[in-house]
Amino acid sequence: MEADCGATPLLLLESDEPSPVELVNAAGTASVVLACDHAANRMPRRLGSLGLDAARLAEHIAWDPGAADVARRLAAHLNAPLVLSGYSRLVIDCNRPLNSAESIAEQSGGVAVPGNRDLPALERECRIAALFQPYHGAIGRLLDSRIRRPTLLLSIHSFTPSLNGRSRPWHIGVCYGHDRRFAALLLQALARNSEYIIGDNQPYPIEAEIDYTIPAHGEARGLPSAMIEIRQDEIRTAAHAAAWAERLATAYRLIESEALPLCRAGA
Repeated sequence: MEADCGATPLLLLESDEPSPVELVNAAGTASVVLACDHAANRMPRRLGSLGLDAARLAEHIAWDPGAADVARRLAAHLNAPLVLSGYSRLVIDCNRPLNSAESIAEQSGGVAVPGNRDLPALERECRIAALFQPYHGAIGRLLDSRIRRPTLLLSIHSFTPSLNGRSRPWHIGVCYGHDRRFAALLLQALARNSEYIIGDNQPYPIEAEIDYTIPAHGEARGLPSAMIEIRQDEIRTAAHAAAWAERLATAYRLIESEALPLCRAGA
């Protein structure tokens, strides 16, 4: 089902539907800004389910299960501002460049997405304007408001325990792009607990061709930035999400004084 955008793309969402972006604790005093690109599996009413059943929409192809719960709890621990996406990555992926085939995926994880097939240009622009731009606009404005403060950027994701039949052993991963320094400090702090297998740029490295949030808002601004990936079986329950949020908060506090000098003056 395609959205009838009419004269304005914003009509993808009706007036009583939730916002495409949620800003939590905007005035938070922490030095770190948090983002959660795949926070929800919600669908705009006018798109129906994109041809998928409820079971599929609960899977990783539609969002990052548990990531928003961890992000909210981490924001509370650190008194940090947090920006969360409001709709499913299947409608438009807020962590993919707009020219990527995965921006509005016709298939994901081997699952066909009928509602994304042969999408007209107007429909694509509709989704960009209604969902992608508001989310990244909120991150950009938040970072602009902190331009005179040393600021670090951390995005929170989750990943599947296996991919293409291969087990993924890491309990948590710290991923980075061109600048490893902030990630290296987080890796060292997390490694103090030998109970966990920690991925160094695993399960995914950050690449400009694939990722958007860290390259566009972190690296482009010269902000120390990293992406946290937590294995989904580690955060299936609220109690487990709370435990990982506390571990991440502890790790961040341990390295904050070392990380802040990485912030470029005026970035």
